[in-house]
Amino acid sequence: MDIRGKVALVTGGASGLGGAVAEELSAAGAQVAVVDVAIQHNPALFHFLADVSDEKAIQSAIDRLPALHIAVNCAGIATAQRIVGKEGPMALADFEKVIRINLIGTFNVSRLAAQAFLRNEPNAEGERGVIVNTASIAAFEGQIGQCAYAASKGGVAALTLPMARDLMKQGIRVNTIAPGLFDTPLLQKLPEQVRNELGATVPFPPRLGRPKEFAQLVRHMIENSYLNGEIIRLDGALRMGPR
Repeated sequence: MDIRGKVALVTGGASGLGGAVAEELSAAGAQVAVVDVAIQHNPALFHFLADVSDEKAIQSAIDRLPALHIAVNCAGIATAQRIVGKEGPMALADFEKVIRINLIGTFNVSRLAAQAFLRNEPNAEGERGVIVNTASIAAFEGQIGQCAYAASKGGVAALTLPMARDLMKQGIRVNTIAPGLFDTPLLQKLPEQVRNELGATVPFPPRLGRPKEFAQLVRHMIENSYLNGEIIRLDGALRMGPR
C-alpha cells in the first residue's frame, strides 16, 4: 500500500514505539491519528484520548476521521508479578487489566478499523487496508513475573494468522511485530548503567533497539503487499532467559 495520502490510526502513539510509528507514517505522507491515554503534543497529528478497550470511544475516534486505511496497535501495559508471591496469589484484577488493554484492546481496534476499511475502494491489487499489531518476544519466552504480559502478547501473536484469513476476502492484510528490548520511556527511567547492561544482553547489535527501527518495520509491512499473516521478531537475535 502506498502510504501517501492515506489515513492511519496509531494506538499508543503519544510516545515510545507508537510515537515513532506516528512520526514515520506522517513523514511518509499519511494523515495520522493518535489514540492514547496521554496527551500528544504534535500539532500535525489528530489526537484522541481513549482507552483502546473502550468500544464506544474507539468507534467515535474512527467516525471522526475522513477515512481509514491503516491501523497500527502499539498501546499496551506491562506488570511484573509472580502468579503466587509473598503476599499470596496475583490479584485477578491485575491479570484482567493487562489482558483487557493488550489483547482485547488490540482486537477491539482491529475489528473496528477493519469495518472502516470496507468503505475504501480497493487498489489495483484489491487491497483496502492494513493492520499491524504489536506482540513481544515475551509471547514466546516469557520470564519470571510475566504471566499476564506474556499471555496477553501471546494472544496477539495467535490472532495474527486467523485474523489475516478472516479478512483476506475483504482485501485487508494483518501482520504482527514481536519486539525485544527497545529504548522506550519505560526503560529510559532506569539508570544508564542498567540500560547498558540490558543492551549488552542482545547478541547483535549489542544495544537496545531504537523506536525508529520498529517504525521502519511497520512502514515496510504496510508498503509490502505480499507480507500477510506474519509475526516478525525484531530483537537482535535475543532469546530471553527465565529472569
